[in-house]
Amino acid sequence: MQKYRLFTRRRLLLGSAAALGAAGTGGLLLGRGGEKPAATAPLAGPQARQALKPSAFRLQPLAGYGTPHSAPAKPRVRHEPFVRISTRGRQMMLTFDDGPHPDYTPHILDTLAKYDVRAMFFVCGEMAVQNKELLARMAEAGHVVGNHTWTHPLLTQLRRADIRDEMARTCDVIQDAYGDRPQWFRAPYGAWNRATFQLEAELGMEPMAWTHDTTDWMTPGTRTVIDRVEKNAAPGVVILSHDAGGDRTQSVQAIREYLPYLLDQGYHLTVPPRRRA
Repeated sequence: MQKYRLFTRRRLLLGSAAALGAAGTGGLLLGRGGEKPAATAPLAGPQARQALKPSAFRLQPLAGYGTPHSAPAKPRVRHEPFVRISTRGRQMMLTFDDGPHPDYTPHILDTLAKYDVRAMFFVCGEMAVQNKELLARMAEAGHVVGNHTWTHPLLTQLRRADIRDEMARTCDVIQDAYGDRPQWFRAPYGAWNRATFQLEAELGMEPMAWTHDTTDWMTPGTRTVIDRVEKNAAPGVVILSHDAGGDRTQSVQAIREYLPYLLDQGYHLTVPPRRRA
């Protein structure tokens, strides 16, 4: 059964990549998890809260589970974890997960400020509550902050009440430190399920995934991270990077090189506009 599940996850991941390739230039499909399958999954529920530390978020990356077959009429819930973003004007988006971290996030914010670029930060509540000043700085600079749960668990293994708790607590700390409640949600490991879609909608959020993973969570080397961003640059692309969850020195160094390159190539680094209430 375990082999079957792993095979199914790999097939879902490959199918997602093929769908992205077929999307053309009419818009952006954000895929169903861009991370590498793993043979073991992180702990979930109360055990995860005890065992997971901020530096351990990315030890066991896992591909997404796909999408629910149906959803209730109310609240309105997206059936798939992707959104469409315009490809006009050579737009791209930079996103950073798992922070904010006091050792890495400020350097990334410094580089973004140097080039007057906005980005998205999907923060974990237990990191945000310890670094509220960084969320305030993001707000002042015009960056968009999204919800990435409180402890970065595998949501597909949690009870509905625990999923809601992970989301709601993070919404509260973002509102307190950033000034607005988050409008975007990214599931840890790219793993959405029916309850996740329903609950994020109830809390006023929409799902946001990515098209290209820098795999900086594997610390492959700064040059590799830079190459993956530059080679995958294209209108409508959403880049996944990380500013916490491990040693992110390579992520800090990489953005200093690939960001001016993207701008020199005529790309406009953007963020989603805020939805009206």
